[in-house]
Amino acid sequence: MQSLFQILMLLLDVLWFFIIAHVIMSWLINFQVLNLHQQLVAQIWYGLNRLLEPIYRPIRRILPDMAGIDLAPLVALIGVYAIRIILVNNMMAFY
Repeated sequence: MQSLFQILMLLLDVLWFFIIAHVIMSWLINFQVLNLHQQLVAQIWYGLNRLLEPIYRPIRRILPDMAGIDLAPLVALIGVYAIRIILVNNMMAFY
């Protein structure tokens, strides 16, 4: 059961990394540091969007419209961290 705990923690770490990468990429695209006309940048961007949009969509439905500010990634990061805390506090159930 310890391996299940470690796999869950690894998946949460990977999700955390993808969300951070998506946020940083969105800033770089909005400030025109990265250009979506470059094939590699576009592929990474659309891949991250396809991966994270199913997570962001329900959060965006709940959050009020913030006039151009997307708080869904922040809420998703808080959710991932909360799940990590719950798993760590209940770690003894995996042994």
